[in-house]
Amino acid sequence: MLRDDIKTATITAMKAGEKERTAALRLIGAKIKDRDIEMRTSGKKIADDDLVIEVLQKMAKQRRESIQMYTNGGRTELAAKETAELAVIEEFLPQMMSEEDTQAAIDAIKGELGASSMKDMGRVMGELKARHGAQLDMSKASGLVKSALS
Repeated sequence: MLRDDIKTATITAMKAGEKERTAALRLIGAKIKDRDIEMRTSGKKIADDDLVIEVLQKMAKQRRESIQMYTNGGRTELAAKETAELAVIEEFLPQMMSEEDTQAAIDAIKGELGASSMKDMGRVMGELKARHGAQLDMSKASGLVKSALS
């Protein structure tokens, strides 16, 4: 399980004295625990690996946005820190689909659903997320779906 891999990596990083990596892994662990607590009160049931992937994707998205803002603001040292955290987070994320593969999946779903206009975007996005959610950057996929339905 992904959760166990993260715990093992944290212990390994601590033993190796890798402070930055350990800090990033502990941050991941804390976010996963926060999400566990949130899920207990909501009553929803999600598979464990799906929950961890969801947390990691959200964290990766936040890091990318921060890197962009820090770079634009001339804060290269903060951008470098965020980039290092992003690298650790991405180690545990599944391999992302290429743009060509994403486009092929969109075209297949579009054909199956008979989607032809922007009114069908929600249905196409929902099906795309259900089938390939862990392997997609949904913000990029959204742009591809828009162009495919226009």
